[in-house]
Amino acid sequence: MTRTAVLSDIHGNLPALEAVIADAMDAFLNLGDSLSGPLWPAETADRLIALDWPTIAGNHERQLFGASMGASDAFAAERLSDWHWKWIESLPPTLTLNDVLLCHGTPTSDVEHLLFSVDASGFGSASEVDIAHRLGSAPALTLCGHSHVAGERVLPDGRRVANPGSVGLQAYTDDRPQRYVVANGDPRTRYVILEDGHLVFRTVDYDYRAAACRAREAGFDAWADWLETGCVLHA
Repeated sequence: MTRTAVLSDIHGNLPALEAVIADAMDAFLNLGDSLSGPLWPAETADRLIALDWPTIAGNHERQLFGASMGASDAFAAERLSDWHWKWIESLPPTLTLNDVLLCHGTPTSDVEHLLFSVDASGFGSASEVDIAHRLGSAPALTLCGHSHVAGERVLPDGRRVANPGSVGLQAYTDDRPQRYVVANGDPRTRYVILEDGHLVFRTVDYDYRAAACRAREAGFDAWADWLETGCVLHA
């Protein structure tokens, strides 16, 4: 595989996406959750469709069709055209390219974290046993998204799993399977470069204040805080 930028969880944050494109400037892969968010869903869809990158669907692409739709999904859905909907419908849940597996959550679920677990103690790193179980028969390298946390794990059998982090949102709360908080503590955008099997994790500045302003104008104050600080200020 040539030098490739791996992105995930854009969430309609067009300025963050443009910052990554300018920083990477090569081939790209997109691991899903591209549009849902109180930001620029239609404009982000236009950009991604024109770029025609290999792209998979995340849980928020599925939720746009009414399955557990949240407020950020509803915001996006109201602004998408028929052209956008056809593109979303065409996205596969997983993809294998050159013996690299692309998935959003795990190979079999778009809402389960691959490298993390959620339990009564909160959100934390998954054990090697749990990761191996979730991977099943996945190949030597799996690229996943969903958690918004960048990182890589190497299993005892030599298989590797990497998450590029989130392009568009560095903190959030979720309530599945129970309420938990993810916060990177830094609003900058994240992605990873894959070249000859090596991974280089990148953190790039962008106008996150403009994104926060956009969210606040749409009435999403929590999103504005997450975008502006990379923290969950009111859990």
